[in-house]
Amino acid sequence: MKAIIGRKVGMSQIFDANGQVIPVTVIEAGPCVVAQKKTAEKDGYKAVQLGYEDVSEKKLTKPEQGHFQKAGVAPKKYLKEFNLDNYEELNIGDIIKADTFAEGDHVDVTGISKGKGYAGVVKRHNAQRTPMSHGGGPVHRHAGSMGACSTPSRIFKGKIGAGHMGVEQVTVQNLDVVKVDPEMNMLVVRGAIPGPKGGVVYVHTTVKTIREKNTDVSISNNPQKASGRNPQKASARNK
Repeated sequence: MKAIIGRKVGMSQIFDANGQVIPVTVIEAGPCVVAQKKTAEKDGYKAVQLGYEDVSEKKLTKPEQGHFQKAGVAPKKYLKEFNLDNYEELNIGDIIKADTFAEGDHVDVTGISKGKGYAGVVKRHNAQRTPMSHGGGPVHRHAGSMGACSTPSRIFKGKIGAGHMGVEQVTVQNLDVVKVDPEMNMLVVRGAIPGPKGGVVYVHTTVKTIREKNTDVSISNNPQKASGRNPQKASARNK
């Protein structure tokens, strides 16, 4: 488990060695400082608290100021706990940079999605319109009737409807790291990540199980398996 906090810079594209274009997102990752270490004896679990982006001390509450003063680190705006593999090696005050990741790593990126304001049920939940023929009236994009009859005489929780769209925590999984530049604190990942430009994102090792794809095409040993490319199948031998 490796992790870092950063900001989304924006999307771009690069070319690989074969000349194929790769859509990428640039992340300003770190530097992050270790602000606290959670221990199993005191807290019941092991974790490392990372702090990101300096902030004026006057913008913090008294408990927050005391937290950073106890650690002996500069005040940080964002704090996040991670269960890192190198927990034993890290100490309070250590700096984590973008080079904690390497090209080819697979990561999950968590951020807050873009806000779309107040949206109707068609845009927000991809609901269907009412028929557009005669008699539809000016209600083609309305939610329509959603209440049940006398039983249960209410609307169940979770029913889709109009409301605030976006501004939700979203995690995009299994993105591969294309490029790492520790001098510029730059992390480049393939694909899109949630949030607007400048939004804070949390990058950590993916929870997915990565398996190498088998590129060898072999003939199936199952005689019952129907395949036009398999000359060993029973139906092909019988013809």
